[in-house]
Amino acid sequence: MSRASKIVATLGPASSSPEVLERMIVAGVDVVRLNFSHGSVQDHLDRGAMVREVARRAGKEVAIMADLQGPKIRVGKFAGGKVLLEEGAKFILDGTTSELGSAERVGLDYKDLPRDVKAGDTLLLDDGLIRLAVDAVRGSEVFTTVVVGGELSNNKGINKAGGGLTAPALTAKDMDDIKTAMGMQAEYLAVSFPKSATDMEMARQLANVAGEPWRHRPAMIAKIERIEAIPALGEILRASDGIMVARGDLAIEVGNAAVPALQKRMIRMAREMDKVVITATQMMESMILHPVPTRAEVSDVANAVLDGTDAVMLSAETAAGKYPVETITQMAAIALEAEAADDASIETDFTNKRFGRIDQSIAMGALFTAHHLGCKAILALTESGSTALWMSRHNIKVPIYGLTTQLVSQRKMALYRNVRPLLMPALADRDEALARAEALLVELGALQRGDTYAITCGEPMGHPGGTNMLKVCRVGG
Repeated sequence: MSRASKIVATLGPASSSPEVLERMIVAGVDVVRLNFSHGSVQDHLDRGAMVREVARRAGKEVAIMADLQGPKIRVGKFAGGKVLLEEGAKFILDGTTSELGSAERVGLDYKDLPRDVKAGDTLLLDDGLIRLAVDAVRGSEVFTTVVVGGELSNNKGINKAGGGLTAPALTAKDMDDIKTAMGMQAEYLAVSFPKSATDMEMARQLANVAGEPWRHRPAMIAKIERIEAIPALGEILRASDGIMVARGDLAIEVGNAAVPALQKRMIRMAREMDKVVITATQMMESMILHPVPTRAEVSDVANAVLDGTDAVMLSAETAAGKYPVETITQMAAIALEAEAADDASIETDFTNKRFGRIDQSIAMGALFTAHHLGCKAILALTESGSTALWMSRHNIKVPIYGLTTQLVSQRKMALYRNVRPLLMPALADRDEALARAEALLVELGALQRGDTYAITCGEPMGHPGGTNMLKVCRVGG
């Protein structure tokens, strides 16, 4: 049985050798994430080139996702690299100082913090491990009392409970990084901390301009990690190609208890709006140090799969952990088990639904037909990948094969749930293309003599958005 849910893995020191990366791809990685919060431009270019070469060697096309850093809302550096903040102690965040910090005061990378907070606000540092109560704001200084203390080290992040920090989603560094990402023709661009559709539209425009020399247009992923993004979720989804449920920063702003329900809601909304969705943060966190996950992590991954997420994402587990390959192996096994236990049901998906487009109606017809006839596969001949995407929004046990002549479409489809992307030659004759598609699936062992399958394509061939034919065939029949 093939795995429907996809795995996104982050590259880092633990996974930067071609040998380890190849083992990761063989173990089940579908999308490789380059985290632009760390490393130089040359590091990213080198890793991007390595991903392409290693994927070719492994015989599996994977997508590259460039993840932008976003605004740096962080404390500055300390004289000793870190300090211990005691509960009840006074601590000043200073927007003007460039001096190294101490246990009494520290500078800020984000100079506008004094303007965004007031007395009574709560600040959360280092992913919420340290909690400060704002006592007063005087000029560029924020005076606080330590409510929950702990060790605070250089450049740790700052969040405001309940949201409200005004930093823009795209910084000057992000704009430069977009050019780098488009230079390596990354298939996906993840935008950190968007608050509105405008943030995503601006990022898309910048990416399209930067990608123009290669006629490359990436798919845009909005990372949902600000409280302001929740009421704007619909408009952000419409302006994006997908979302990431970025549970780390989101949990700090909305509270841990609110995240599971939000995760389910976001997955459901994305699927309903024909967008992709990635579930991220601490999926297999314990495997940074240990060779097996906790039972809670197993349940977490399985529940995301059962909710219908397209992909589950690994961060430090593969970037810096001791067991990057083992983590992927475990995640793939969990996803397979969850999918096997999930009941396929598409009957209610079409109740009271109207489809205004021919190509989308054909895609839905293929699902319905394949499900009821017990077809072994659905073959979608697609230029852009849209037909395969629409099909993948519905829970069906029949595997969907996205066959395309476009390499970029093949790589983008690597993220779509239950879609196996394949490259095939461009053929002008419809019957020849259909025969070649069948032969390709037989060659792969996905179809055997006597198997039935549903196939969709457009006529004339080679026109994006032109899917207008559905056919049910029998191999050798």
